[in-house]
Amino acid sequence: MDWALSQATGKETWHNANPLAWEKGVERFHSALQALDDYLASKHPLKNSVESLFQGAIADAFTHVGQISMLRRLASAPVRAENYSRADIVAGRVGAGQSAPEKEFD
Repeated sequence: MDWALSQATGKETWHNANPLAWEKGVERFHSALQALDDYLASKHPLKNSVESLFQGAIADAFTHVGQISMLRRLASAPVRAENYSRADIVAGRVGAGQSAPEKEFD
């Protein structure tokens, strides 16, 4: 998400982050996601096209989520499927405080 924010602000940079303990990593992710969300919700102009953001950093993040999901399945700890088109999505709610999943699929 830091990479996406750097693209949105026109100061594209990549930083290799050191792995953190799980809770600290979750905090770092939510902090970076909040910073990106705040920028996108602001009156600041995008310095890259929306298409570029989604075809770049956002698509990259989705790819990694898919990889993690596959690894969990291989480790016999799959993520339950959910119908995200019916999820309780609220603009600006990007932290850990999400609605409980519907878990409509088995």
